[in-house]
Amino acid sequence: MKKSILPMITGILLLSIGLANAQNKTQFNNNKKTIKMETAKTAIEKLLFNYQDALNTSDVNKVLSLYTKDGIFMPQGGPSAVGQEQLKGSYEFVFKTLQLNIKFQIDEVTLINENYAFARTVSRGTQLIHATGVKGEEENRELFVLQKENGAWKIARYIFNKMK
Repeated sequence: MKKSILPMITGILLLSIGLANAQNKTQFNNNKKTIKMETAKTAIEKLLFNYQDALNTSDVNKVLSLYTKDGIFMPQGGPSAVGQEQLKGSYEFVFKTLQLNIKFQIDEVTLINENYAFARTVSRGTQLIHATGVKGEEENRELFVLQKENGAWKIARYIFNKMK
């Protein structure tokens, strides 16, 4: 009887060790996924704040560097700008028309997969209309669709609308 119990106990111990190793491997993989998600969210937040800075400094070249090659800008009340050439023209027009001084509040960053994400933001601040010299409040809701391009997060689609 003692001889038949020993192999059974050994088998149970080996099975337990195997399950514990599998559980540790799953936890390790989950930890790696969590770290990847946190790293991606940090990179996306940095991208959004770089975009905020580019808007506030009226820097067309910096804006363009933050978009994918086929990026799309969909401003309220204006035509969509598709691709780098149209984006350049659209932002040149925006920056000739007004000066922004805004701050982004990031409400949500959601990773869809390793290459796509979206973010919701609210921007608040002021705008100065160059033609009239009138300064007023600026407040918008924004939706960004983000895509990894050459290993870096970029703006693939951007749309906003006024809150008031």
